[in-house]
Amino acid sequence: MLTSLGLHFVALFSLLVQGTVKGAEYDYYKYHPMEEISSWMAQMVKDHPDVVTIVDYGQTYEKRTISLLKIGIESEKRKKAIWMDCGIHAREWIAPAFCQYFVKQILQSYKTDAKIETMMRDMDFYVTPVLNIDGYLYSWKDNTTRLWRKNRSPGPSGDCYGTDLNRNFDANWGTIGVSFNCSSNTYCGTQPVSEPEAQAVTYFVGSRKDDILCFLTIHSYGQLLLVPYGHPNFTAPNYDELMEVGQAAATAIWNVHKKNYTVGSSPDVLCKYFETSQFCFDPLTTDDGKTWFADPNSGSSRDWARMQGIPYTYT
Repeated sequence: MLTSLGLHFVALFSLLVQGTVKGAEYDYYKYHPMEEISSWMAQMVKDHPDVVTIVDYGQTYEKRTISLLKIGIESEKRKKAIWMDCGIHAREWIAPAFCQYFVKQILQSYKTDAKIETMMRDMDFYVTPVLNIDGYLYSWKDNTTRLWRKNRSPGPSGDCYGTDLNRNFDANWGTIGVSFNCSSNTYCGTQPVSEPEAQAVTYFVGSRKDDILCFLTIHSYGQLLLVPYGHPNFTAPNYDELMEVGQAAATAIWNVHKKNYTVGSSPDVLCKYFETSQFCFDPLTTDDGKTWFADPNSGSSRDWARMQGIPYTYT
């Protein structure tokens, strides 16, 4: 049975997929360059000064400030929090668009939706619209850079660029599903948390880990809710609860949009979901004679957050 906390998160996932109305002043149904997203963040503070503030918490390799929106109803008591980051992979433009959409939704809803108002009173939301700012800007440069994934730090040899930030966190780093070739899209860096963007998240979230109940990192590659861990030899201690909340959220999404979301760990579901060898490693023959494949990975922010003791972590 879902706990009351789990039910809160199901309500949150339900909010994520509700429809909204286009605003005349800002189009939430198009992709925006970084300059416009930064202006939008400032506008959110101006429009909602009682519940929204901007928090700067790090710098990118190219010395751009990484900022988040802190959203919540002010309270005298110490509050719990929900983390959400978008744009860790530069080319996934719909992820930052989603973070902006989510902020719009929650600010529209909390005054009329009792469940969301309760969450806003009890918890703060930390929302980073674009984590990989350097990479995001580079992906807007021209058609040749549109599919850039990584950040923009130079490799060890100086003749290649970028680390996959979602392979750079200190969570079984470098053990599986990564590359040590700097030219690869899954290059994991020279060591755990070598990249300033990963360092920023590690410090901000790590210093608040006792207060953060849910860590959501938003990607765009498929209709999936992925739970820890990416390494097939490890299982989250609350795996059953993670699956229960995820499956309830998938049902809520189906009830609204009739879109089917698959829930599970990446080794369990990615290859089966995409049915392509791009996501398939380590064939496994089961007792019924069928051969399955897994897509293991290590060094993800989701896995790192769960290892810090944050109970609900999802991609």
